[in-house]
Amino acid sequence: METTLSTIAAIQATPCFMDLKASVQKACDLIADAARKNAKLVLFPEAFLPGYPDWVWVVPAGKGAMMKELHREMLEQSITIGDEHTQKLKKAAKQAKCTVAIGINERNGAANGGSLFNTLLYISHEGEILGKHRKLVPTAGERLIWASGDGSTLEAFDTPIGRIGGLICWENYMPLARYAMYAAGVEIYLAPTWDYGDPWTATMQHIAREGRVYVIGCATVQKVSDIPDRYEFKSLYPPTKDWVNPGMSVVVGPNGKNITGPVEKQEDILFASFDRGLLNASKWDLDVCGHYARPDIFDLRIDRAERPITRS
Repeated sequence: METTLSTIAAIQATPCFMDLKASVQKACDLIADAARKNAKLVLFPEAFLPGYPDWVWVVPAGKGAMMKELHREMLEQSITIGDEHTQKLKKAAKQAKCTVAIGINERNGAANGGSLFNTLLYISHEGEILGKHRKLVPTAGERLIWASGDGSTLEAFDTPIGRIGGLICWENYMPLARYAMYAAGVEIYLAPTWDYGDPWTATMQHIAREGRVYVIGCATVQKVSDIPDRYEFKSLYPPTKDWVNPGMSVVVGPNGKNITGPVEKQEDILFASFDRGLLNASKWDLDVCGHYARPDIFDLRIDRAERPITRS
């Protein structure tokens, strides 16, 4: 039996914190690096552009002036889909002939631009926007930064390498959202995140085994020293803290076993082979949206309607 293998990649990297232009340039360079090693699909971490707002976990309640200033700067350094930064990413994907999925802080260009979404942006190998997914539920302190997405962005996309789709960080603990991805026919399940550690790796392994999918879990790697000194919140980390996030990105096969990673405390590109034959063979005993489903008992309704601020 002939088997076709394709290369998929998780880009574990450090953005240029709160510097959108520099972070986009770094992302474009990394796309080119991955493509030179034959990657046909690359995933970047959650909120990679222009960086994850980790201050939500360290700034005390009541520090309103600090939070307002950080929000102002984050808005100024975030992407409005279709802007010049988006165009640069599209060009990089086209030149690399590589499908790109990248975590961004997305400015709400459809309204007054004053709010942000935690968004996974999909760009085709031809340099076109495939779509986006907005995080449905920001977790705990993240609600101080991001608005909630709706069901209109809960979708999957066909690419030359396979059908892709994903959820962001702790959305992956939403069983019905996971099932929506499985039911959409996802073959390569993307999980950009800020989380790390053994429990998170176990989650990636569970999803792969449950959905009989390839899973790319991709996190930012960042030290406290990567945050510029001009940010007051930097002083709120314990003096002994070195790593804000050690990364620990991983790629898992449909049997729930790690193909590569986790990689800890270093920038790296994790490569793995995607084998559709192995994926299909894994479903003979468990296909949660096929012979192992019971639609006569369980009924999942997904509301994919957009929820705009105003309606005509």
